[in-house]
Amino acid sequence: MSNWKHRHIIDLSNFSLEDYTSVLELANRFKALPLTGARKLPALQGRLVATLFFEPSTRTRSSFELAARSLSADVQSFTPSSSSISKGETPLDTALTYVAMGADVLVVRHKSTSVPESLANALEKAGEKTAVLNGGDGLHSHPSQGLLDLFTLANHFSPKKPVPAALANKQIVIVGDILHSRVARSNLWALTACGANVVLCGPPSLLPKEFEDFVDSPPPGQKKDPIKKRGQITIIRSLKEAFKDADAVMTLRLQKERMCQNLLTSLNRYHIDYGITHESLKWCKKTVPVLHPGPVNRGVEMSGALLNDRSICLVEKQVSNGIPIRMALLYLIASRE
Repeated sequence: MSNWKHRHIIDLSNFSLEDYTSVLELANRFKALPLTGARKLPALQGRLVATLFFEPSTRTRSSFELAARSLSADVQSFTPSSSSISKGETPLDTALTYVAMGADVLVVRHKSTSVPESLANALEKAGEKTAVLNGGDGLHSHPSQGLLDLFTLANHFSPKKPVPAALANKQIVIVGDILHSRVARSNLWALTACGANVVLCGPPSLLPKEFEDFVDSPPPGQKKDPIKKRGQITIIRSLKEAFKDADAVMTLRLQKERMCQNLLTSLNRYHIDYGITHESLKWCKKTVPVLHPGPVNRGVEMSGALLNDRSICLVEKQVSNGIPIRMALLYLIASRE
């Protein structure tokens, strides 16, 4: 993987097809290996990975730490409640503290947009070689989640060889609160890069029409789009209509505080209109897989019965695939030097 160009992983908008191929191929190799006990890989032995999570996380933090340990890296966890944040320490000061302790990689999650990118820029300006990996920032990006979702779908469509081409011309429906979802944004970059066409479905208050143009131009500061031809993005308000030609369905966690912001009338109304159930999946022309980045609100985004149906619900596979994907990302940026 000597062709890996990214010192930091902040967003997926600057990933090329070669980048996606490298991540998926490496993750597939790691997935095939037993990685417990004495069978850990020595790939990152002597490296230090620090997880700086300024907001709560279960899946992302745990899988990054498991991934690092599976590669024999040392892991240092940061917990805001027992840190100097309460004394006024800034995220940059926290990051510099871990860099001074010898951290090779900082995995950063923050509720504010662009904090991981700002830290990466500040470290470069200071002449530090530590890499920053975005574990989720504000409403902006969650690259490792977008990549594990891509890997899960590629495994479903092409189990023997999960590559980006497995998504070409597939129609992926994403349902729910797109407006407030960093996961949706990362999936839009990843899925369209691989040639998938994405249908977005949700109420206007949670899905503005502007999302149809989301990938039409690179974000500020990026000179060009590395993908020559992306898949299309379409908005369809009716769940029944959106499901008509679906190859896969992804639903997103609905934050209940949206009701307090007058963006929804009721959770029950939302479930009736946009909740995924065995019954609503009959609108698809065929049996399709269902994904959810978690955590799931049972009876809101999807029914409990569907969540428990492992024959079509891939939530548990998403969780397990998070480890090899994050191993791949840590390996690529930690071994880049």
